[in-house]
Amino acid sequence: MDDRRLENIIGQLLRSGVLLSAGIVTLGGILYLARFHAAPASFRSFAAGGADIRTVQGILRSAAQFRAEGLMQVGLVLLILTPVARVVLAVVGFALERDRLYTVVSLLVLAILAFSLLHAR
Repeated sequence: MDDRRLENIIGQLLRSGVLLSAGIVTLGGILYLARFHAAPASFRSFAAGGADIRTVQGILRSAAQFRAEGLMQVGLVLLILTPVARVVLAVVGFALERDRLYTVVSLLVLAILAFSLLHAR
């Protein structure tokens, strides 16, 4: 594997992740509008989504039931995970190229990303 091929693969990964995410969010948005298009909007107070779409398990369960909120959340989670997948792919690519410095740096970046995602509130 050479640098140009790795760059092309990473570019395809990022493009595919963003497009897939946008498609899923759009589908969820269309379903949401189809269901709630006549509901009056209240801008006086903000109500966050239910507890069922605040955890990964809840989001997946909601999306599996083809609920609009769950689908939109899946799209957003996929958008967040796209750059993480890019770093994972960089680790693998640099390891295959036997580039130890960039492999270690990419592993360090991956560790920081994983820590921040797992400890976010």
